[in-house]
Parts: sequence; structure tokens; C-alpha cells
Amino acid sequence: MNNLFRKFLLLSAMGLVLFACKKKDDPNPSKTPEQLAIESLAGESSIIWTVAGDGTPSGTGSVIRGDDNITNTFQDFEITFSANQNSKTYGTSNGGEIFDSSGNWNFVSGDLTKITLAGTRPAAGPEISHTKTTSNDLVLKFNIVAPGGENRGNPGAALAGSYTFNLKRKQ
Repeated sequence: MNNLFRKFLLLSAMGLVLFACKKKDDPNPSKTPEQLAIESLAGESSIIWTVAGDGTPSGTGSVIRGDDNITNTFQDFEITFSANQNSKTYGTSNGGEIFDSSGNWNFVSGDLTKITLAGTRPAAGPEISHTKTTSNDLVLKFNIVAPGGENRGNPGAALAGSYTFNLKRKQ
């Protein structure tokens, strides 16, 4: 009887250990680096980023081309990054001659800190680095090279340069 009791205790203890070690389904599974990078630009579905910000001096973004502040040219600029399981899209307003009004965006292969925009305007094609300095601040940096690579006498030269868009999350 004593031997039977020991076997019962041993089997009970083993069952308890197996039950305790069983991996439970994580209700919040870890996100991949790509999922986190998408969320930094588009949130759960979409985020609007704007130069205008919330209208306060500290809540306003800026646009710099080379060493020149050209914020006035883009003071009403907005870009919306959207993403779901099937696609990553963007839409802009007041993007001037630089941005298409809409298109797709993708990460640069092997680098989640850079994106490319699809379209025909100058901002489509070049790698655009994106950095979130806070949850409400996004910096986009890119270079536009004049067609043919030559600036003098080229009509596209007027847009050539390095751009930094300091954007605020639209509330």
C-alpha cells in the first residue's frame, strides 16, 4: 500500500510539473521589428503627420532644404501613412511639386529606418530616412537629385537638394 501511495504521489507531482510548464498562449505576442517600424509611422492603421502641428510655436514642425528654412512653402503639408495586412499606402496634401498626392510606401530592403514612396514626383524613389524623436515627432530626410545629375540649366534643378521635414502628429 505504501508503494502504491508513493507511485500516486510521484505521478501527481509529475502531472503538476507538466501542467505548470505548459506554455500558455500569449494574448499579446511579441511584435517583429518590421511591425514595430510600421507602427511608428502608421500606428494601428494610420497616422497623419503635419508641419502645422497643433498651431502653438512649440507644436509646429519645419521644413529645411539644405541650410534654408522653407517651412512657409510647406506650412500646410500633411502626410498620412497607412498600413494593414495587405498594403502600406500614403496620402499627402499640400506637397507642392515634391510629393505625389498618394501611393504606396515600402521599407528599403534590409533597413527598417528607410522607406521609399511610389509615384512620379521627386520624393518618389529616393530613400527617405525616418526617425521618431518622440511619439508625436517624426523626422523625414531625403535628397532630390536633379534629372541627369546636373543642376545648371536643368528645369528639375529648382527642386534638387537635401530636405528635412520635421513633422508633428496630428491629433
